[in-house]
Amino acid sequence: MEHDPYKRKTCRYCDEPLGKPFLDLGIQPLANNLPRREDAATPEFHCPLAVVKCRKCHLVQLTHSVPAALMFDDYLYVSSTTQTFRTHFAEYARDVRGRLPQKQRPLAVDIGSNDGLLVSCYEKAGMRGVGVEPAKNLASDANRRGVTTLNRYFGVEAVREIVSQYGKADAVSANNVFAHIDDIQGVCRNVRELLADDGFFVIEFAYLATMLEKMFFDMVYHEHVCYIGVTALSFLFAKFGMEIFDIKEVDTHGGSLRVFVQKKGGPRKPEPAVERFLNAEKEQGLLGEKVYSDFAARVLDFKHKLNRMIVAVKKEGKSISGYGAPAKATTIINFCELTPAQIDYIVDDNPLKQGRLVPGRKIPIVPSAHLTAQPTDYVLIFAWNFAKEIIAKIGFLREKNVQFIIPLPEPTTV
Repeated sequence: MEHDPYKRKTCRYCDEPLGKPFLDLGIQPLANNLPRREDAATPEFHCPLAVVKCRKCHLVQLTHSVPAALMFDDYLYVSSTTQTFRTHFAEYARDVRGRLPQKQRPLAVDIGSNDGLLVSCYEKAGMRGVGVEPAKNLASDANRRGVTTLNRYFGVEAVREIVSQYGKADAVSANNVFAHIDDIQGVCRNVRELLADDGFFVIEFAYLATMLEKMFFDMVYHEHVCYIGVTALSFLFAKFGMEIFDIKEVDTHGGSLRVFVQKKGGPRKPEPAVERFLNAEKEQGLLGEKVYSDFAARVLDFKHKLNRMIVAVKKEGKSISGYGAPAKATTIINFCELTPAQIDYIVDDNPLKQGRLVPGRKIPIVPSAHLTAQPTDYVLIFAWNFAKEIIAKIGFLREKNVQFIIPLPEPTTV
């Protein structure tokens, strides 16, 4: 077999050799790299998208690693677009602040700070906030709005710069980025270096157990290199002299965990939640193999069901559009091999995505006004985690007999 430059040979958490994948979603384009219409004919970068579980530390991860610069140097996902996230991060910042009661204006550093939403929430909660964001477009936008942001990857240089300008951090956060980083061991080393001895690290990520239970396979795309459970996480932090002391369940991305970590023997006593999650993962079979092969079988079943539903709708001469062009839509569309002949267009509220195409399948992305002007018979809601919010917003289309399809966990018409 020819040399595959992107294939991972070892586990990202424990360096154990990786075995065979349990789920293969084919060779896919990069989920957030939406081509412009005028570039429709330009070939796109594609890479295998398959998932494997490490036998030693039980981390579920991608078999391949795409270079970060291809995905993050210019980035179209903005966390401030939905009210859901604005509310979420305000609560998040209050949670972090509440855990530092004895500090006057503690320093909170956010890794992968995107457009600076959480950093500005830190400031509002009475902290000094600093963001670290590799995407040039997002970092410059944040700085222009007065949100202190370093435009770089979170490496040794970034740590030195922050410590020399602001001192050690009382809190370091990484939201939905901890699962995106290939060299996660380097990040743990740097976080440890940046943290004050009585500080803590807080991460939020879509939870592996929820993804398996609710069939959220569309969370699998090249940016998400890891699908995290508490068992693997606990193993990783122990390696760097750190320990998990608290875990909270949050409802973003259909079901996430917010995990708090401190240096080993730090000032906070581990909460019972930590042990509870570790035990539950054993009981749910997350350390075995069967759960994963069952999941893969259900994913294949989903593809047949959605395709059958779409074929039936088209046979009746009806039209379908999509709502939302998040990364997860790219996974579903490419895995199910949907085409512009089946999905007329996809509306998205993010102006950065409008006028672009879904990677790999070239379905056009348009503003939501398009749906009012040229409604289709069915709207397939790709941003299913915001289905309530979306249906409330476009519910008036029901008067025109428009029906909504929610794809996961089972394709359902509402």
